[in-house]
Amino acid sequence: MLDNAIILIYLVGVLILGMWSGRKLKSLKDFSLSHATYGPFVIFATLSASFIGGGFSVGNASKVFVFGIGNIVALWGFSIKELLVAKFIVPNVNRFKGAISVGDIMGRAYGRTAQIITGIFSILLCAGIVGAQVGAMGDVFHIFLEMPELWGILIGCGIVILYSTVGGMRAVVVTDVVQFCILAVGIPLALVMGIAKLGGIASLRDAIPASHFSIINTARPLVPFISLFLTLMLGETLVPPYVQRLLMGKDLRATARGTLWSGIFSFPFFAITGCIGLVALAFDSNMDSTLAMPSVIKSAMPIGLRGVVVAGVISIVMSSADSFLNGAATACVNDIVKAFSGVISPKKELFLARTTNVLVGVVAVVFAVSIPNILDILIFAYNFWAPTILVPLAAALLGFRTSKTAFATGVTLGVIGTVAWKYGLGDPKGFDGLVFGIFCNFIGFTIANIVSARARAK
Repeated sequence: MLDNAIILIYLVGVLILGMWSGRKLKSLKDFSLSHATYGPFVIFATLSASFIGGGFSVGNASKVFVFGIGNIVALWGFSIKELLVAKFIVPNVNRFKGAISVGDIMGRAYGRTAQIITGIFSILLCAGIVGAQVGAMGDVFHIFLEMPELWGILIGCGIVILYSTVGGMRAVVVTDVVQFCILAVGIPLALVMGIAKLGGIASLRDAIPASHFSIINTARPLVPFISLFLTLMLGETLVPPYVQRLLMGKDLRATARGTLWSGIFSFPFFAITGCIGLVALAFDSNMDSTLAMPSVIKSAMPIGLRGVVVAGVISIVMSSADSFLNGAATACVNDIVKAFSGVISPKKELFLARTTNVLVGVVAVVFAVSIPNILDILIFAYNFWAPTILVPLAAALLGFRTSKTAFATGVTLGVIGTVAWKYGLGDPKGFDGLVFGIFCNFIGFTIANIVSARARAK
């Protein structure tokens, strides 16, 4: 009962805090970036809370349970990406001052059609990730509170939709900071308590097969490991919610510091969530791997602390869902509706953003309830973001002179390469189509850009 009371208080508190913080929104910019004067700690906390979703926590524990520590190292590809963004991308963000979305950046660099295409892919990606998080919410409520998954989905997602719709980015940032603090304490605590229950690190080491301490093993050979590393490094690079964080800092120094801290923090955090999978394996090697993290929390945590840690797990899912909901709503209104209809009054912009926020959330709930393999939707969206948008977006942010032809060529070859490699050839040797698609985009984009530059020089 105490654990349930703690979780209930947490959920009600998050809802009230989110609703309260979102007062006085007046425009789409307020909804998307709030006041855009945040310091490094807030950037660090909200960015970290956004990318630490169910896949990088509960999912990581499950994968390490099956494949070993190689999955932790593969996730560090994402961490390295954050460090590179802080070093090379953030210093160029002011080049697009006033932008509120990825589509804005692409529109300035490549024209209105590129902005609309980017908006479409932004919605696809964000909606897919929200759908996956919604499904995770149902699992979390079912496992920890023994509540039917449908009710877990409706309660958890309902709270997120409500405060993110009313409060926009202000509510997302405030709740992200709170959620980050809870998960940053609760998840490491679960690992410490789990190891203590086993009898210490030596007992953990003795109970785990030696192969699980190898980065490359028979369960995941070299080529699939490299593919996974590159996929995690590139797949979510510069996706809409992360770009919004880059546009929210009070200055470039604050943004760069917050992004750098987030990348550094992710190294030990991914190791912690992965090691929880090893603890679960030591507890019971025959359990369902998807229950790795929940089993450790339920069996190793005492009453009271268990409620705090479960609140941390809920925070992980909520903080990712609200960010991608906001990203989808912003892309829809700013990159598609406004691109077609032109100037819209601030009041109408805000109404459309809130309406889209609700619709994306409701659709995500419908998919999570009706489609068991909701992860397939996430993977589909994930595999088509980087092969289409990443290369031209990075080129624009890095200050390279670009052309509309290069954008169109890169996107076309990226889609063709991904589809041919992934669905035509079936990911030969376990090498993911996403990586091949990015390569095709890069080659096509580079060649078309060189040709365009020579044509301009004549």
